[in-house]
Amino acid sequence: MSGIAILAKQGGHEVTGSDMNVYPPMSTQLMEQGIILKEGYDPSHIDPGVECVIVGNVIKRGNPAMEHVLANRLPYVSGPQWLAENVIQSRWVLGVAGTHGKTTTSSLLAWILDCAGLQPGFLIGGVPENFGVSARLGGSPYFVIEADEYDSAFFDKRSKFIHYRPKTLILNNLEFDHADIFPDLAAIKQQFHYLVRTVPGNGLIIRHAPDDNLTDVLGMGCWTPSQSFGGTTGEWQAKLIENDGSAFSVYYQGQRRGDVRWNLLGNHNVDNALAAIAAARHADVAPEAAIEALSSFRNVKRRLEVKGKARNIVVYDDFAHHPTAIATTLSGLRAKIGAGARMIAVLEFGSYTMRSGVHKSRMQDALKEADMVVCKRTETDWGIDDMLAKFPQPSRMYDNVDSLVSSLATELKAGDHVIIMSNSGFDGIHKKLLDALERG
Repeated sequence: MSGIAILAKQGGHEVTGSDMNVYPPMSTQLMEQGIILKEGYDPSHIDPGVECVIVGNVIKRGNPAMEHVLANRLPYVSGPQWLAENVIQSRWVLGVAGTHGKTTTSSLLAWILDCAGLQPGFLIGGVPENFGVSARLGGSPYFVIEADEYDSAFFDKRSKFIHYRPKTLILNNLEFDHADIFPDLAAIKQQFHYLVRTVPGNGLIIRHAPDDNLTDVLGMGCWTPSQSFGGTTGEWQAKLIENDGSAFSVYYQGQRRGDVRWNLLGNHNVDNALAAIAAARHADVAPEAAIEALSSFRNVKRRLEVKGKARNIVVYDDFAHHPTAIATTLSGLRAKIGAGARMIAVLEFGSYTMRSGVHKSRMQDALKEADMVVCKRTETDWGIDDMLAKFPQPSRMYDNVDSLVSSLATELKAGDHVIIMSNSGFDGIHKKLLDALERG
């Protein structure tokens, strides 16, 4: 919604918004863009002469602002529908879908196209460091969009990506997630099938080769040429030069196209790069040019982002909140820092799926690379204490961030790496921990 607000303002509209508990980087980018954000959902925030109310998918019936909109018959629309009708209708949309890696891969693809002089527009669910903003209209037919499978609005339960109608589509992976709206994996596969139905015959689908769930989706019907990446069978392959994924060679159909050397870590990011290179090639950017662009790519905020260093202790921020994402993040950092360094994972289980307990049986394996696990207690009991009791490494649970920080700061020692993983603001834990470490 922050990105949509920016696109609307760049399109010449006067834009204001209402929300609760907005945190960086989205809150700061709205301020930098001169967009007024009003705290809370008071109906008085909505001008009676408003041209259009764009409704985010967290808004439900009973929300006072939404009830005001309905009662006064004000024009309203979902964010994805507004995008489809006002921004991307006649453009070459390059969509990036999948359970994991959407934000990073979208950012990679937008940067490659930008370096090639194509001036793409984009809408990304994070803030790419190279651009400093999560959205822009751009100056060409190309538009890169993070194609999310979450629902569009309380009045439109289709996945957001159904509105986008991409010509180029990346399918990164597919797992069960969003337990608040999907009853099972089959329901998510159905939405992905609907997405595949919208890709034209002169388009291209780029899929992760080893993912059986994606194979199932494409087996339900596909009318578009496809290419594959990753695994042992993908047409696009990578051979690691460095085990941590910071350097690798790129191959297409067995032919080496060049070497990537960059600041990102992990095999998952190597796969993200292959997907972005393949998608850029569909837009006539040579793989060699894409590889060169990746050398200057700066990662997205909140993707293993270094927040600071104190007493030779490094504190990271990462958006991971699913077992697969947690595992790949920790694995990538472990490959970088080596087996001898101590790695502490600090988690807030903020997503509905995690708080429902759906993935608790997978968490021990997801966190196996961590030398210590520290958690903040959730409002509902989904068996987190029993889960932590089975972990082989030291594990701690705290009722609030302040007590967590106070205790953890006394246990950390020089050379430690602290990875804070959450999909929310986590009550400003990063600054609180760094301040506590500075105080000694």
